[in-house]
Amino acid sequence: MKFEDYRISPEIKKSLKELSFKRPTDIQYKAIPPVLKGEDVLAIAQTGTGKTAAFAIPIIHLISQQKKTNLEQGIQCVVMSPTRELAIQITEVFEEIGRYTNVNTATVYGGVDQDPQIKALNKGIDILIATPGRMFDLVSQKHIFLNKVKVLILDEADHMLDLGFIKDIIDIKRFLPKKHQTLFFSATIDKEIKKLAYSLVNNPIRIQISPKDPVAKNIEHAVAFIEMDDKRFFLERVINNYPDSKILVFVRTKVRAERVLKALERVNIKSNTIHSGKDQSDRFTALNEFKSGIRNILIATDVSARGIDIPNVDYVVNYDLPEQTKNYVHRVGRTGRASKKGQAISFCSSGEKDILHEIEQFLDKKINTLEISKDEYLDTLELSNESHEDWKTLIKQSEELVNARKKNKKNRANRKAKKKK
Repeated sequence: MKFEDYRISPEIKKSLKELSFKRPTDIQYKAIPPVLKGEDVLAIAQTGTGKTAAFAIPIIHLISQQKKTNLEQGIQCVVMSPTRELAIQITEVFEEIGRYTNVNTATVYGGVDQDPQIKALNKGIDILIATPGRMFDLVSQKHIFLNKVKVLILDEADHMLDLGFIKDIIDIKRFLPKKHQTLFFSATIDKEIKKLAYSLVNNPIRIQISPKDPVAKNIEHAVAFIEMDDKRFFLERVINNYPDSKILVFVRTKVRAERVLKALERVNIKSNTIHSGKDQSDRFTALNEFKSGIRNILIATDVSARGIDIPNVDYVVNYDLPEQTKNYVHRVGRTGRASKKGQAISFCSSGEKDILHEIEQFLDKKINTLEISKDEYLDTLELSNESHEDWKTLIKQSEELVNARKKNKKNRANRKAKKKK
């Protein structure tokens, strides 16, 4: 079945044609009909399979048709997103697909001035894409009214739970009309999400695509056993072996992200970082430079990067294994989007083998091992562009860090002792 065969508005079909959307993906094929019928949907599908378009296409159609016969004003649909970057990305999809329709979309998120967002809201919108914090702020300020919302969509629902948004998800229901449509979309599902979903929906249509293997079949992924202190040398090697490739590097914390960036700088490799510790403008810059190819290397944490659709990522490198097993699926899913091929490599140290075992249990299969001979391992360390002076700098920085931690620990102990007195 092709998109031109669907009973959706000609304006949407025109946009889809310009976007080279010819045939629906599996999740789109199964989700669009029940959404058009007004049914609640719980949809689980692998990353990169077109979940956003699966709910954007039918929602834009429904609202555009309604506006032709009903002059009622107000927000008709709310899409809740766990992160700012994902909210912006969802908005772009809605705007591209609804380009030739009469449907107006806006997004609100924290970390930036709210005045431009309020200005956009005041013009009148049909679809609101929002992160919970900023949305509730604007609701309390009476800039957002949700009493006419007909559809609530939770994107990356499992991630919203990971970030502690369960109260916000439940709270938004208090502002909505009693009768409304609810759509859950996610790449992974567990008992907690399932319990939440079924508590908020009415007789939902459950759609689950390829549940046996959560990693898309067009992604080749493997693990290499590399000690923690040697990881930077192997990352340098990967980057040098594929100088023209777009490489997304995942680390565990924002501190680690900045350390990896400094390590690459020492060997004259330019990269950017994206994590929750950076200003929103810096995060936008890093993401846009990576998307446009100004920087081919982006170092990211799970919080700021999961769910983001970055075109043409050639390689994903799990510099650190994720502490939450399901995040492995989301990380490697940043490559191999739609029908494109992708590759992912995970660096596993001795101390991370238990995490690797948990990931393999979650996947219900062993991850292929990339064998590295002893000679090849040593060559990678010796051929690095990092000089002996760099080693001295590292040792000095390490000593300074240890001393700083000791000083902070001592200060905390002194403060506690004073409070007891």
